[in-house]
Amino acid sequence: MFRTFYIFLIIALFSFSSCKNREDKELAEWVGKGALVVDVRTPNEYEKRHFPGAVNIPIDSLPLRVDELGSKDKQIILYCQSGGRSLRAKTFLEEEGFSQVKDAGRIDRLFSVVSE
Repeated sequence: MFRTFYIFLIIALFSFSSCKNREDKELAEWVGKGALVVDVRTPNEYEKRHFPGAVNIPIDSLPLRVDELGSKDKQIILYCQSGGRSLRAKTFLEEEGFSQVKDAGRIDRLFSVVSE
């Protein structure tokens, strides 16, 4: 019984790892192709450290500034400090009809994905 459980657990972990690697690769490709990178943190957080070329549109301002993003089929990558705000932003943009939105989650993840 436990052996079967461990086998399924190992398979699940490898599957999750494979999905993450694929997502990371896609993020790096999008950055390389010039996707719009949006930092949804506060201006203070943005000033302290941000991804090169990222625009700062805080999550609370996003509904008022959504037109700044341009075409709804433009590739957009979102990030924040821990992943919560960028996920909320992704959900909002998809509800607004944006079709190519990726949530990088944490700022550190975006830096590590691009540096690989």
